[in-house]
Amino acid sequence: MGQSPRNLREALRKAVWIVVWLVFLSSPVHDLVSGDHTTGATVAGWLGLLAFVAVYLSLVFRNMGGRAYSGRTLGALILGLAVVATVLCLTLGTEWLGLYVYVSVACGAALPLRMAYWTIPLTAATMVLVGLRVGERDAMDLVLLVVLIGFAMTGVGQLVRTTIELRKARATVAQLAANEERLRLARDLHDLLGHSLSLITLKSELAGRMLPGHPDKAAQQIADIEQVSRQALVDVREAVTGYRRPRLHGELAGAQVALTAAGVIAELPAEPDLTGVPEESESALAWALREAITNVVRHSGAGRCTVEVLHRQTLDGPVCELSVENDGSGGSGKGPGNGLTGLTERLEKAGGSLEAGRTKRGFRLVARVPAGGAADVGSGA
Repeated sequence: MGQSPRNLREALRKAVWIVVWLVFLSSPVHDLVSGDHTTGATVAGWLGLLAFVAVYLSLVFRNMGGRAYSGRTLGALILGLAVVATVLCLTLGTEWLGLYVYVSVACGAALPLRMAYWTIPLTAATMVLVGLRVGERDAMDLVLLVVLIGFAMTGVGQLVRTTIELRKARATVAQLAANEERLRLARDLHDLLGHSLSLITLKSELAGRMLPGHPDKAAQQIADIEQVSRQALVDVREAVTGYRRPRLHGELAGAQVALTAAGVIAELPAEPDLTGVPEESESALAWALREAITNVVRHSGAGRCTVEVLHRQTLDGPVCELSVENDGSGGSGKGPGNGLTGLTERLEKAGGSLEAGRTKRGFRLVARVPAGGAADVGSGA
């Protein structure tokens, strides 16, 4: 909601949701095919009806997709709807009063709240005035529907706008988090390298001054420089490794967001038990979860995805097991792809293993890594 369709499936879903409400056009269509009008009036009626429906669908579809028209264009299109509805009602009869329902819906769904609060009653009043000319009783029967459905659509429009704002806010939060992480890495590198590089510079200058008269002392300074530089290299590698190493808690949160955005029902552990699991093993599980969720979102066409983190006791010792199962019909093709192959190598480096394949209920991926401490068989988070 509040987002343009990304594929044909989403476009059809939005279209069905909107087109089903065209049921109120049954009266105008029946009037045109009844043969009660002249040929010219019938042709004009069909052209007017098609133009009305085209403008209406454009207004509502774009509003639900998050790419609403600008203020002036929006006002002109809604005014055009009202004018076409009025002309068709006055010229073709009372069967066309239902068009004001769509004018009211457009006002409620597309206009800002302050404008919708007075344009919806104005639409109903216009319909009553036109009804005095073509059929007062029919207009009175529709007036309550016009008002209620218009104000109901204000709620839908507000929900769409709120969804768009929340999506933008989430993107902003993600960007701020990324910027904060970059600043953290910059601070860590500064703290790690600032002292080491200053010491290397000082000892280099000292060695340069000692070299002509005291080569043995200069050699000692150079040895100190080598030791400091090696330690600085180790510190930088550790900092970068910690920066790039994913954590399972973070990947679970990202998986929840990705599955929800893809319309997949997600069942994930809130607090997985990682007791005794080394950082390297946890990182391997996090990579496995990321790859599995990517495959679910992109290729599976699943409606439900279940993630479990369990501790098990095996013949090789205690292991931590990550299971990702979905009910999708899409698979991994004739053989393992590059993602699963690379994931298998990563898990094997951490002393673990990977199993992936189809089941009766869909597709299941199981990643196992060694867990340092003892664990109860079958206990899970």
